[in-house]
Parts: sequence; C-alpha cells; structure tokens
Amino acid sequence: MISDVHRLQRAFDEAELRADTDVLNALLADDFRSIGEQGYVLDKAQWVGKFAEFAYTSLESSEVEVFFYGHAAIVRCVQRSHSTWRGQEMALTVRVSQTWIELPEGWRLAGIQFSSLGGA
Repeated sequence: MISDVHRLQRAFDEAELRADTDVLNALLADDFRSIGEQGYVLDKAQWVGKFAEFAYTSLESSEVEVFFYGHAAIVRCVQRSHSTWRGQEMALTVRVSQTWIELPEGWRLAGIQFSSLGGA
C-alpha cells in the first residue's frame, strides 16, 4: 500500500516537471528550505520562483523509501533529471532527502536536500 506521503512525493515530482507553481505552493510548508547539492539554500518563494529561468525536460525518482515518525515523514530516493537553466542543458543524478510534516491542513514538504551521486 502506498502512503499518502508517497503519493504527495510523486505529486511534487510531477508539479516540478510541469513547473506547476500553484501545486508547488500548496505542497510546500511556509518555512520550506531546500539545500542544493552545492550547499546553497532556497526558501519557498525562491524555490517556486526558479521556474522563471529553469525547466525540467525529464525527472525520475527511484529507490523511494518513506519512513514515518509521528507527525513527520522522511522520504529518501535517487533522482535523475535533465533540465535547462538560463539556456544551459544539465543532467543530474542526486540522492534526495525530503522532510514532510503533518499540519492541521495536511502534509507539507518542509525541507529537501540534494547530494550528488558521481558517475551514477
């Protein structure tokens, strides 16, 4: 059985692929933070705003694991993507850790961290 958080993780990936900022705004906690593979930090507005210069052409998550801790869940996976940023094509394979929290209005993504997987 797939958990609600696993379904939301897949909805998040789909919203990222389609640059659906309405869905992303709904899924992200107000105090969301992203830590990029090179250590940079983006808040919710910066994360959603990145789509002005950034677009995925493909995005696939595999090896997805979901662990629950009361009103929090950790999702770990491997993500392979192709994208363009400011006209430059990029291909990345990263390990991703997502922290989901259960709020009165439902589950929200509070944080995401990326780590490079060289040669993967």
